[in-house]
Amino acid sequence: MGPLSARLLMQRGRPKSDRLGKIRSLDLSGLKLLSEHLDPKLLCRLKQLQELDLSNNQLETLPANLGLSHLRILRCANNQLGDVTALCQFPQLEELSLEGNPFLTVSDNLKVSFLLPNLRKVNGKDASSTSSQVENLNRELTSRVRMISEELVASGGTQVLDADIQERSSKTIAAQESMARPVALKRPDDVPLNLSSNKRVCTSTLARVEGSPVGADGSQPALKLEPLHFLQCHSKNNSPEDLETQLWACAFEPACEEGHTGATSQTVATCGGEAVCVIDCQTGIVLHKYKAPGEEFFSVAWTALTVVTQAGHKKRWSVLAAAGLRGHVRLLHVRAGFCCGVIRAHKRAIATLCFSPTHETHLFTASYDKRIILWDIGAPNHDYEFQASQLLTLDTTSTPLRLCPVASCPDTYLLAGCEGGCCCWDVRLDQPQKRRVCEVEFVFSEGSEASGRRVDGLAFVNKDVVASKGNGLGTICLWSWSQTWVGRGSQSTVAVVVLAWLQWSPTKLAYFSLSTCPDEGTVLCGDEEGNVWIYDVRHVLTQQPPLPAAPQAPTQILKWPQPRALSQTVTKTMVNMVVANPTFTYLAALTDSNIVAIWKRH
Repeated sequence: MGPLSARLLMQRGRPKSDRLGKIRSLDLSGLKLLSEHLDPKLLCRLKQLQELDLSNNQLETLPANLGLSHLRILRCANNQLGDVTALCQFPQLEELSLEGNPFLTVSDNLKVSFLLPNLRKVNGKDASSTSSQVENLNRELTSRVRMISEELVASGGTQVLDADIQERSSKTIAAQESMARPVALKRPDDVPLNLSSNKRVCTSTLARVEGSPVGADGSQPALKLEPLHFLQCHSKNNSPEDLETQLWACAFEPACEEGHTGATSQTVATCGGEAVCVIDCQTGIVLHKYKAPGEEFFSVAWTALTVVTQAGHKKRWSVLAAAGLRGHVRLLHVRAGFCCGVIRAHKRAIATLCFSPTHETHLFTASYDKRIILWDIGAPNHDYEFQASQLLTLDTTSTPLRLCPVASCPDTYLLAGCEGGCCCWDVRLDQPQKRRVCEVEFVFSEGSEASGRRVDGLAFVNKDVVASKGNGLGTICLWSWSQTWVGRGSQSTVAVVVLAWLQWSPTKLAYFSLSTCPDEGTVLCGDEEGNVWIYDVRHVLTQQPPLPAAPQAPTQILKWPQPRALSQTVTKTMVNMVVANPTFTYLAALTDSNIVAIWKRH
């Protein structure tokens, strides 16, 4: 079907007329219409149109300026609509049909009721209950905003917000007792990281930033970071008193557009307890929340797939993989808010996972069963179902904690930070062996005593330089992949070529995950005091050796906001993980006290 014509409108319009301005009902269903076929200049001539049927087409959006101000009935069932915002142009709409649009979610029904105050029926059902829900939600939000404003005026602080507004269903309460088990798995008894159970939600002043101007080593001035939101979106039973749910991992959504490798949106996924949340960093709104009762999520990873719709059109689609205690990988259709695939990957808990940077369907999973498996999740079919296949199995001698495809050759080698050290595997798929052992173990000094130490932080700063943590108390190591690999020879244990050491917290506690922002030449890591250590290492990436032997101080330390307690007892929080998007516009940090903190760079 091509663009609409006046002749076609008059043929399918009622009452029959030779003038578009007299048509009151128009049936355009089943014509295989695309969004671009809806010409606003033509449709705005339908001055008296009250009923429009666009069902059973291939519409992905509705143009924002159709000019149908008198429309009262609109049918858009069985299309590919992904947003309802454009419906606000029909203020007189009373009946609406949207069923069969797979990218619309339950939350879109709430949006519709908010946008269309005269709506009486949605998908053939009375819209009054949904309207009441919107009114109640609006009252609750208004009350909450007023309360927060009053507290801010009184304290001059930034309120810790409970972003999950809807109450948790009572049927999931029975699964709560199992939530404590993964702590022992993730953090062994000899490294206790759980804090006092009497920690409470608190307000806070603006985060303090310690840093210095441009230094002699060429480092940049301290970043200006504004704290935007402190959210409790993983709480048990939606309780603001829950400051014990452990948050384990977060990751920014990649750009869905092809040709924008490395770019991200302002949405970040977080996991902890039985929930995975997707948060808009600018607004602090939890866009989507997925729960799996009885699960404890440890890791999340994004990919952007090219899928083909039933109409034969290609579309980019963000998929979020989440895994944890049960050893299952859940593939989440984030926009639609449901799980569209489960991979029963391991018989024990999955510690971490990551997608290949070059193959959008290739997923690595690392488990407490001391195995790393490479999967091809495949492309989803028309029913949004995946058929995953196992490509490789990599055996480890200790629990793998962090996965990191080698930046310069991600299809050839995989690095893993493990309880026993840093290991490397050949992951080329053109090799006959489908089960492989560690090819090289990297150590961080010439002495043998450095071998076998836990590596709980691992990330590439650029194509060559690796940042790793855990192998030296109070430091982060920057080392060269290429120089280390060249000097390997036939050895199975190789000392890394260290470029620099970064000064970090002297804590003996473990599992504070570091991250990098390669486009900005930045390394980030939290600590046990609630601080975020930020290092500008661009001079290390460009300076010729020898570099200074003394550890480099952080460019700045982002201090956790000083709390104003809501109870008599306040304990410090730990920042388990901190990540920034590639442009360092937003920074998200996770704490052991069930708080997601978001900062924005200025």
